[in-house]
Amino acid sequence: MKTITVNVSEPVYEEFQAYARKVDRKTSELIREAMEEYRQGHMERRTSLRNRRPASVGGRIEAITASDDILGEMLNDPRD
Repeated sequence: MKTITVNVSEPVYEEFQAYARKVDRKTSELIREAMEEYRQGHMERRTSLRNRRPASVGGRIEAITASDDILGEMLNDPRD
C-alpha cells in the first residue's frame, strides 16, 4: 500500500471523520473506499467485447447458400 498526501477542505475532512466515528471505522478506510469506487466507476473499463452479449437484429432476410460469398461482399461492397 502506498502512503499519499491529499489536501482536502476542513469541512469535508471533518465530515469524513464524523461519519467514520459513527460507523466505527477509520477515516483513511473511507477515503480508500471512495477512491476505489471512483476508479471503478470512472476509470476502469466496464466491459470488453468478450464479455458483451450479442444483440438480436431480427431474423435473416435470405437463407445463406453454399455459393454465397459473404466475405467477398464485405470486402468488395460497391457502396464504399
